[in-house]
Amino acid sequence: MKLLYFFSLLLILPSLNVLAQAKTDQDIDMAYQNAKKGIYWALSNIPGKKATLDNELIAEDKLYATVKLSKEINGVKVVSTGYYQTNKVEITIYKSYESLKSEGYNVPSSGWEGD
Repeated sequence: MKLLYFFSLLLILPSLNVLAQAKTDQDIDMAYQNAKKGIYWALSNIPGKKATLDNELIAEDKLYATVKLSKEINGVKVVSTGYYQTNKVEITIYKSYESLKSEGYNVPSSGWEGD
């Protein structure tokens, strides 16, 4: 009887670990998705004359992402931090003006090329 109990524990314990990992993966994926939403928001709201843009994406009394966009030489840098429960994921991307235009983003025509 003790041997049967021991073998049943050996089968159950690894499956609990797999469930915990799956939950952690899902939480990280949600934080990653929120960070991506911040990236898309920043690229869709590029300011015309300001050199930087900082914003927080909040809905339903929850912070989903913080976004920082800054002009760089011949492009922009976007840093987005996504949150989900106790998880935090940060994405940094660099985009040239040419690639932004080719991807269909509204890039202001004046004040960008020489900055």
